[in-house]
Amino acid sequence: MAVNETERVSAVISKQRRLSILGATGSVGSSTVDLVRRNPDLFNVVALTANRSGRELAKLASELRPEIAVVSDPEAYDSLKQGLSGTQVEVAAGPDALVDAARAQADLTIVGIVGAAGLDATLAAIGQGGSVALANKECLVCAGELVLEACARAGTILLPLDSEHNAIFQVFESENAGDVEKLILTASGGPFRTWTREQMASATPNQAIAHPNWDMGRKISVDSATMMNKGLELIEAAYLFPVAAQDIEVLVHPQSVVHSMVAYRDGSVLAQMGPSDMRVPIAYALAWPARMQSPVERLDLARIGTLTFEAPDVERFPAIALSRSALEAGNGATAVLNAANEIAVARFLEGTVGFLDIAALVDRTLELVEGGPVRSLDDFRELDARTRSVTESLVKSGF
Repeated sequence: MAVNETERVSAVISKQRRLSILGATGSVGSSTVDLVRRNPDLFNVVALTANRSGRELAKLASELRPEIAVVSDPEAYDSLKQGLSGTQVEVAAGPDALVDAARAQADLTIVGIVGAAGLDATLAAIGQGGSVALANKECLVCAGELVLEACARAGTILLPLDSEHNAIFQVFESENAGDVEKLILTASGGPFRTWTREQMASATPNQAIAHPNWDMGRKISVDSATMMNKGLELIEAAYLFPVAAQDIEVLVHPQSVVHSMVAYRDGSVLAQMGPSDMRVPIAYALAWPARMQSPVERLDLARIGTLTFEAPDVERFPAIALSRSALEAGNGATAVLNAANEIAVARFLEGTVGFLDIAALVDRTLELVEGGPVRSLDDFRELDARTRSVTESLVKSGF
């Protein structure tokens, strides 16, 4: 970055930004670290966390020198501690330590933890009052009202990191929210976009995680293959933006160039475009309300030539309809949807159930589990545990 560019961004940020990265060794965390390395004068890293990658986290912490480094898995503590021996970095392990790290005073916390397991840490990060950049869609899916209430109490700004919601955030005119007709979430269609259900019935985990455009973790890649990822994003968008659920649409766009759109009542449709690189939305969040230089490949529309769009096939990909139904049902149904999906995806990845069984298990679990209002973390934990037990039982019984 040129000196004048650093000065320009710093003038908007006003001081070196204190930054925590939860899930620092995952795909979102790694992209964040890359941008921090390229802009060291803009950030002071406060906390780094990982799930069980103790050695990898120790290497990052040795370089970035946070105040604290935490692994969620206690079994990874020794490798983390040994890797940071002789440094001033505080080390800790376990779920409670993860929450404590999330509470560290930061101007911005990147939440890249996957799944419902990230809810406690997300709420802790929100509570300390800095801005929170959220890549964990499950937090809003499972406990959207809790998350938004916590933001309101702490005065925390929630910055969406999912490429689709970040795209909407960039073109959504908050002062003219009443003029918005609908939100349009785009979806690549995943690796099985053109497959028949008969072909998908024999799909393997390796085929499901082979996303055509994005480099993501295994669970998220499977969600993209089933299009559950888009269903979860639909629910997330309903919490993030003041738009009725029925006015949020999904459109399949295989090139993944248009990341989402906002349609206004005058007929205008504003779209955010860019390469399929998570460093674009992460850079936006890191520098917001300014913009910072990033090393991503620039979009060349002439080379791409053609952008295509198509309606999703809800018969081949029922996850979108399941998600919309859960959102409309309320009363904890979206938490049930998420828990059932996490179990179903895990069992698919280990080879216990087939690809088409994922949506079928979610559907059957939604029929069996009666939700309830999620007014507290205890409410969520009880419903989440009960749902997972039901889904596991369905797997064992062959449902």
